[in-house]
Amino acid sequence: MKKTSNLTITPVSSLLHPYVSEKATRLEGMNQYMFKVTRNANKPEVKKAIQNRYKVTVVAVNMVNMPSKKRTVGRHVGTKAGFRKAIVTLAEGDSINSAKA
Repeated sequence: MKKTSNLTITPVSSLLHPYVSEKATRLEGMNQYMFKVTRNANKPEVKKAIQNRYKVTVVAVNMVNMPSKKRTVGRHVGTKAGFRKAIVTLAEGDSINSAKA
């Protein structure tokens, strides 16, 4: 029998932080924003979390699983942990700025 956990993920806890990169900055011009989310987050949870935290209307959510990468430091080989990110498209006229965060 498979044991299930009593731990439930709330939508706000599935959202970790905004993801800043060159591509994320480019997407802001098209009213899309990137966020790093937990591994088990799904689209409806992310949508609800963004709408609750930033008081905006979310039109679409796309999820991307970023793979882990091999890193070498001297003779030691290790891995950089992979993560999941969400690309959120907002309704026309809505925006997220650093003052709201």
